[in-house]
This record gives sequence, structure tokens and C-alpha cells, in this order.
Amino acid sequence: MFIFLIQIDGNWGEGGGSIVRTALALSTITQKPFEVYDIRKGRKDAGLKNQHIYCAKSLQELCNANAEGAELGSLHLKYYPKKIIAKNLNIDIETAGSITLLLQALLLPAMFVSKPIALTIAGGTDVKWSPTFDYFNNVLLPQLQRFAKIEAKLLRRGYYPKGNGKVEIKINPKFKLNEFSNFDEFHSHLKQNVQKYNLIEQHHLIQIKGISHASKNIESARVAERQAHSAQSILGKKFNAPIKISSEYQDTLSTGSGITLLAIFSKNNEDIDENNPIRIGADALGEQGKKAEIVGEEAAKNLIKEIGSKAPVDKHLSDQILPFIALIWDSKIKTSEITYHCKTNIYTTQKFLGEVFVLNEEEKIILA
Repeated sequence: MFIFLIQIDGNWGEGGGSIVRTALALSTITQKPFEVYDIRKGRKDAGLKNQHIYCAKSLQELCNANAEGAELGSLHLKYYPKKIIAKNLNIDIETAGSITLLLQALLLPAMFVSKPIALTIAGGTDVKWSPTFDYFNNVLLPQLQRFAKIEAKLLRRGYYPKGNGKVEIKINPKFKLNEFSNFDEFHSHLKQNVQKYNLIEQHHLIQIKGISHASKNIESARVAERQAHSAQSILGKKFNAPIKISSEYQDTLSTGSGITLLAIFSKNNEDIDENNPIRIGADALGEQGKKAEIVGEEAAKNLIKEIGSKAPVDKHLSDQILPFIALIWDSKIKTSEITYHCKTNIYTTQKFLGEVFVLNEEEKIILA
């Protein structure tokens, strides 16, 4: 029997792993199989990496999917989803592979299961080239509460190279895919019943928060406190708003540190609207030879740049919420920058949901 596969160029745009992750998520929820070729072809270590394979394996467990070519270094992947099953999952990436990147593939379909589930994932919580756990929890998740009640708990941090961090995600769905005869009916229901995204203005800066963290073996050097103090000193000179940055240490297998900063805005100068959150994030990670003060300074300057753009959506959040915007349409967001990563996710999303997005480059507005 002939099965039509959506064709995706894995080397399109920035040609990174987000094409695979986004395709896996949307394929699973729409029940449309796909074929992606030339995966990360332009990269030095081309093909599927370990975390991409775990994305496919995790979704295979969630929906009994068939995946052909899910092997290390493979330039080609075929994926055939089946009915999503509501089940708790325990996943160990076994390296410092990013937990938050794996969730870019797993979270979307897991949000629409038939009953509450829990995902327990071991791997890297704060590693390069991926959202930190604190960014995921404090910037992205508040935007996804439109679709499901989601609680994320950090059980243990995991730094490069050994990882071993652990996160638990509890999901209580508001909309259940199995209650509809097909995806089109489900999609229509979402468009009619989910609160739209309308993030065009920052409005009032209410407060700046942050979490500065480090492995316990460098606590005597006060790394977390120095990161926090550096960031707070720079931000305090720039903004007249409450600033609170906490410091913490944990036992970890690898030495590491980092800081995530969060700017919270609201239309009402005295109250925060939890139903339509306006949050901008920025972060920085420590590394050998990099002073803690530089880490804090880097995160603070990144946040200042994002706030200065006057956009309520930072450049990293914009590409991460694209699939969710496409699910409800008739939404618009203004971002500080429409990155190549963002354009690549638009390309992938539209393969499954049609010509959804329009970009206004001058004003950095994304319309669905």
C-alpha cells in the first residue's frame, strides 16, 4: 500500500536538528508521516546525533511509531506515527544531551493525551546550544498553559560532559485528541477554543528575576553568588524595577555553572496577567577559564538587548512557540529578531499545517 510521506529538506535554512525535532512533534500530533533527507548535511558532524535518536525513540514509545534510519550519523529518516497513548515515560539520554531539546519533540504531542501523564527525563539541563531548564520553565511553559496544565520540576542539574541531570514534567491535558474522529476536527476545535497569542507590546516592566547556579564542588569560590552579583549590578543601573536573583548549588557529576534571567511585563502596572504572560529571558553558561563575573555580565547584557528591542517575545522564544501558534491561528507576536532558526521552524511547521505564517521583517511581527 502506498503511503504519502511529507518531504522535508533537512539542510534547509540553518540546517540544524530543530527540523527533525519539530517534524517529529508535528507528525505525531497530525498523524502525517514524513521523510527528512540531508539531515544536518552542512554540519561538521552531519546526520542524526544521539539526542535526535532519543527524540524518535521517545515518540515511538508514546505512539508506537515506526522510524527508519534512526541511527547515529544517519542523513535520512522516515517516520510513521500511530495513535498516541497516554502513558508515563522514563527516558535516560545517557549523556549530557539536552533535556529541553528532547522536549521540543515530545512535549507537543504529550500535551494532548487522554489523561494526565508524567515524563521523567535524565540528561543535560544546562548545556550549550539549547534552552536552559530555567528558561524552559519560566519563559516557554507559561506560554503553553493555554493548551494544558504543565508543571516542571528540576530534580537534579546536569552539566556537560557527563549530564545526569533529571527533570519531571507533569501534564494534565485540557484538550484530548482521542475525543475527535481525526486531527482536522481536533485542530478546528483548538482554533475556536484556545486563547490566541497577541504579544505585540512589552507594556510595563514589573520585575526582573533570575536563578544563578553552580556545581557544589565550586561553592567555595562563590561562583553562583558572583554571577548573580555581576548581573544584578549591571541591571540595577539600567532599570528602575525590583531585581531578585537567587543563588544555588547542587551535587553534579560534572563541574558547571550558569545563570538565567527573566524580565516580567504586564499591561497593568500593578498586577501580572498570568493568562497572557509577557516574559523575556536571557542566559549564559560558565566554562573553564571564564570568570563568573563575565557569565553574569553576558546574561545581563543579553537581557538588556532584548528589553531594548521593545518586543514582548525574545528571539529564542519566537521559534519555540511557532508550532503552538500554528495550531490556533489568528495570532500575532512581535519578536526582537526573526532568526534563521525561526525561519527554519516556519518552513518545517508549514509542511504539516499549511501556509500559516506571514512575516513582517521590518517590525519583526509573525502572523498566523
